[in-house]
Amino acid sequence: MNPIDIIRRPAAYASGYENLPQEAQLKAKQLCWEYNKTGPMEADKRQNILKQLFGTYSPMVGIEPDFHCDYGFNIHFHGFAVLNYNCVILDTSPVNIGAGAFIAPGVCLACSGHAVDAQQRSQGIGTSAPITLEDNVWIGANSTICGGVTIGADSVIGAGSVVTHDIPTGVVAAGVPCKVIRRVAENDKIPAGKILF
Repeated sequence: MNPIDIIRRPAAYASGYENLPQEAQLKAKQLCWEYNKTGPMEADKRQNILKQLFGTYSPMVGIEPDFHCDYGFNIHFHGFAVLNYNCVILDTSPVNIGAGAFIAPGVCLACSGHAVDAQQRSQGIGTSAPITLEDNVWIGANSTICGGVTIGADSVIGAGSVVTHDIPTGVVAAGVPCKVIRRVAENDKIPAGKILF
């Protein structure tokens, strides 16, 4: 069974700002601040901070600073993953990241939103919905994944995309809003002779 299937995907919700777990958010901000101040040679220190921060953590997760999140405990890594520079995860709902994830610089996974109605928005009413990246997903630089989205296994999201709806397995998708362009195909493999090292 896929580890992501074990963690059930809860429904989207709306809440008032006064009900936010501020203590948990302060803890996450502190841990992110400490992590972002570590040096590149401090692998053990970085790993210790990430263990405290995330709900599910694998030692095969690599995250380049600067990294920011809302709570951390809602973020679940299910194996090897790479998050490049300046990634943000607004984890007001669970975020499940499958094994083999590559998340490029400047990516934002945003579970949270605000009420569309101006009066409700000014009263601090927010929305939230979970995000799931299945195994072997690659998200291109400066993309935004919105709440409620699942990206299917082996799919690629082009740089600068805004993903507002589910993306199926094994496709290349891009754009604003993100749309499927084509299936990943055999001719996408780089020939062995072209791999320099």
